[in-house]
Amino acid sequence: MIGKLLEPAGLQQLAALKLQARLVAEGALSGLHRAAHHGASVEFAEHKEYAPGDDLRHIDWRAYGRIDKFYVKRFEDETELRAYLLLDASGSMAYGRQGHQSKFAYGRILCAALAYLLLRQKDEAGLLAFSAGPTRYLPPRGRAAHLTDLCRALLEIQPGGSTDLLRALSYLSEVARRRSLVVVVSDLFPSPATAPLQGQDALVHATAALRARLAGLRARQHDVVVLQLLDPDELELPFSGPTWFEDMEPSPGGPRRLLADPADVRRAYQAELGRFLAGLRRGLAESDVEYHLVPTTQPPQQVLLSLLRGPLRRRG
Repeated sequence: MIGKLLEPAGLQQLAALKLQARLVAEGALSGLHRAAHHGASVEFAEHKEYAPGDDLRHIDWRAYGRIDKFYVKRFEDETELRAYLLLDASGSMAYGRQGHQSKFAYGRILCAALAYLLLRQKDEAGLLAFSAGPTRYLPPRGRAAHLTDLCRALLEIQPGGSTDLLRALSYLSEVARRRSLVVVVSDLFPSPATAPLQGQDALVHATAALRARLAGLRARQHDVVVLQLLDPDELELPFSGPTWFEDMEPSPGGPRRLLADPADVRRAYQAELGRFLAGLRRGLAESDVEYHLVPTTQPPQQVLLSLLRGPLRRRG
């Protein structure tokens, strides 16, 4: 895959993803009433009388003109934001309504645009892709060229296999030593291969386990944002006539298939999904985790705009 990305077609893909990330990010920025980036990475704190050894560049000449004494401006360093972008690369993320992009493709654009925004405001961005376990990790970096590395990694990743978000979060806990922003981009569906229970019990168990793991990150002072990506088909179940439904992730005993008429199960399906989503929203709110349900028909700019008004907002 790396070799293919070095070929002309691969380089075009890389350039296209970087351009798409920039357009999405700039579209979000245009929705703000003030810029998210304020240029300097320090804030003025106070004056102090000049002493030998002080940096002459910080002398306040206006103050000298008023009181005929040398004072220097003291500055307070802003803490640079370090962010980890966790992208679900399991099999279920490969689903997309016919003629539309998959959840994974949508998540890839979101991650690239988030990285662009972070690097633009002189912060650090890292990537952790996962399925049954961590599949690709790029440590956070703050240099502009890091966007190329991140986009190349995003293009190399192909969705497949089962999901184990808890395992990915355990790995993150080991590498994220200092306070960081953690952004989870996933459909949050538990995998049949890793879920110890079935049906609604599996959803309840998965929600409780996820909440506990994310609460652990919050206890270590990390800021956590969960972006749950769902395809409109998963929200609406719009199919008509007898339809085969099949797991997109490995199951014990082989692939599971079910023939059903959506008209007969739609109401029950939407009720179960509603309980699952309500439980997620409630549980994550109780753990002080920011949660967004993101249909893949929603413009990515809108998602970024909500983040710019929250965890990505910089001090002015």
